Amino acid sequence: MSIQGSTTSIRKALIYAVMSVASLSLILSITISTYIDIQEQREQLEERVETFAELTAFNAQVTVLFDDSKTEEQRLQAFQAVEAIKNIHIYRIDEFNDAVEFFASYNAPRTPPVPVKTKRLESIGKGEVEDGHLEIIKAITNQDNTIGYVYVRASLESIENYLHRKIIIDIMLSVAVLVVAYVIARIFQRHIGNPIDTLSQLLQDVAKNRNYTVRAPSSNIAELNQLALSVNTMLRRTEKQIERNETDKKEIEALNQSLEEKVNLRTDALRDANQELLSTLERMHQYQNQIVENEKMASLGQMVAGVAHEVNTPLGLGITASTLMRDKLGDIRHSFEEKTLTSQQLGRFLVDGEENLSLIYRNLNRAAELIASFKKVAVTQDSESITDVNLSALIGEVMISMRADLDDISPQINVHCPEDLHIQSKSGPIQQILQQLISNSLIHAFKDHPDPRIDIDVQTDSGQLQIDYRDNGSGISETLKPRVFDPFVTTKRGSGGSGLGLHLVYNLVTQALGGKVLLAPEHKQGSHFIVQIPLSGVQ
Repeated sequence: MSIQGSTTSIRKALIYAVMSVASLSLILSITISTYIDIQEQREQLEERVETFAELTAFNAQVTVLFDDSKTEEQRLQAFQAVEAIKNIHIYRIDEFNDAVEFFASYNAPRTPPVPVKTKRLESIGKGEVEDGHLEIIKAITNQDNTIGYVYVRASLESIENYLHRKIIIDIMLSVAVLVVAYVIARIFQRHIGNPIDTLSQLLQDVAKNRNYTVRAPSSNIAELNQLALSVNTMLRRTEKQIERNETDKKEIEALNQSLEEKVNLRTDALRDANQELLSTLERMHQYQNQIVENEKMASLGQMVAGVAHEVNTPLGLGITASTLMRDKLGDIRHSFEEKTLTSQQLGRFLVDGEENLSLIYRNLNRAAELIASFKKVAVTQDSESITDVNLSALIGEVMISMRADLDDISPQINVHCPEDLHIQSKSGPIQQILQQLISNSLIHAFKDHPDPRIDIDVQTDSGQLQIDYRDNGSGISETLKPRVFDPFVTTKRGSGGSGLGLHLVYNLVTQALGGKVLLAPEHKQGSHFIVQIPLSGVQ
């Protein structure tokens, strides 16, 4: 909201401007002229007093030499004719001890004498002003020898009287000039203000009555005349625009009537089409959810197959070791029953038995670890709650569960994750996300690749977990990048790819974990996925 300040009229502004300029001009001119006059008067007075001082010093040479003070005082009485001279002192220098002593003086009528100025005789020839008087000191010389001094004291009263008279005259002249300036300003005020008032009343009438047929009259001032022409042009265009608006309004009313009928027909058709589209979308959504669930089960089945393959190896070794142990035990029993058992045979049986039992224990323990890892991976996200998760151990379990798939291609996997990184989250969705990303690289990125590599960087920042997943494979084409997380988007259709792997990753990240996943656009070689998951807590 704008705050409107105090306003004034052009008439008042014109009066103020003219009177201000006149006043400032008078003050400036009077001040400068007065200063110059005062300086000139003072210089003239100083020249006169200095001339009197020089004449007095010249005339006093004889009287000072002959120590005739009475003759000098009689001569000084002649200065009564000079009104400006108030006091004169003549000092004599004793020729024996060079001491300065008072010699003669002159004091104007009704003027008190001044103290002796012996201490100021060093300021010879310099005019100084003190107590409203001008003081000048001149040396009395005889054959280039100083024999005394003349002190002259003149009044500045004449300058002050001149200043008072000048101020009175300047004030009277200023009043006369300001009166003339005011009269001229009033004339210009009427000359400029009347056309503006006429134009203002016309615009007020237009704004109040919306009468756009009126026109502003011309004036003999070029700027106001140009303003009147502009206002007339605006009124003329506004009048034409109103006429066009009335015509357009009638046409629009006619078009609206016909358009309303068309809209009603189109609305009925659109309603039927929307209903059919909603039904189709609902069926597609149900089908999509079913496909996603199938993909989850297929992914879980693939993981179960890999774990089964890994479990078969330790179980097979355990069975072989137990079978061998059973056969050797049968041989020992037969020898014992036949009473042919030797200590050497028993000792070898004990050593072999210990080795076989150790082999059975190690492989059964290995199978138990695989089963425990499989159990963690197989837990569904719907029934899982937030728990404390060790990220480094979780990634290791995913690698173990996918060992069968990784052995076929044998990529170099670099995991950068602090071993003591614990978070509060759901372990199942994170495991499935990593499994889907690795499977996506194995299926799509490393075909005929000489040196496949996968980099997984895990870190926490500002209350969220960030997983940077990179591979150096064939990458994703520019046409597929905008749709990489859409369902059924794949380059391996008919070759084992369903197009739901990355879509499942997107759903797990956004729905199960409440995070976000994106494909880094600046990655030049291979693929780079960034997964960001908010955490309930970080240890």
